[in-house]
This record gives sequence, structure tokens and C-alpha cells, in this order.
Amino acid sequence: QCDLQGLWRNELGSNMTLMALNTAGIFSGFYHTAVAATNKQILVSSLHGTQQHPSAKGHTTFGFTVQWQFSDSITAFVGQCFVDNCGRGTLETMWLLREEVASHRDTWKATR
Repeated sequence: QCDLQGLWRNELGSNMTLMALNTAGIFSGFYHTAVAATNKQILVSSLHGTQQHPSAKGHTTFGFTVQWQFSDSITAFVGQCFVDNCGRGTLETMWLLREEVASHRDTWKATR
């Protein structure tokens, strides 16, 4: 089974810490990104998410959002956890970022 709780790092140097899940599969934690399109100081940002109930296969799906403390944007992540034969977990995720723009006509450039 995949246990999301703990410290996770990606290949770009970002890391996140996920706290214990409650019985409904809800969790929270902190994300520290190593990459950002800003000149501002990068700050650790809070995250909130939910995990699908683990299946018999043990490859749990999950999703979470990060409200960035250094920019006017939020990122939604979705993913799945895979556990290898040695018990090592890997998270495979995709993300979608939405940043604030000044007007509705600028909405085309607000999502990455």
C-alpha cells in the first residue's frame, strides 16, 4: 500500500511534506517549490488534498491544491502513487496553475 504521509522530493528539487491522512482520506501539508516564474522570494506554501480509498492494487489516486504564498496563483495537482517491489513509493502527478489576471480578456494567459 502507498502511504502519502512524509517528505517527498521531485527531480527539480521541489519538496513537500504531507501530514497524516484522516479517516476520510483528507490531508494537508506544505510545498516548497524550487521553480517559479517570479522575482519574489519563494516561500513555503500550504497544501490541502484528498486521497481516494486505497484499492486492492494499492496504487492510490489523490489530488491537492497549493495556495502559493509568494504569488497570486493556485496550483491543482492530481496523481497516483506507485510502490515498487522494495516498498519505495513514487508519485506520478500532473498540475494546472491559475494565476490572477487584471481582466477577463487576459484569461487566455492565466492558466499553465
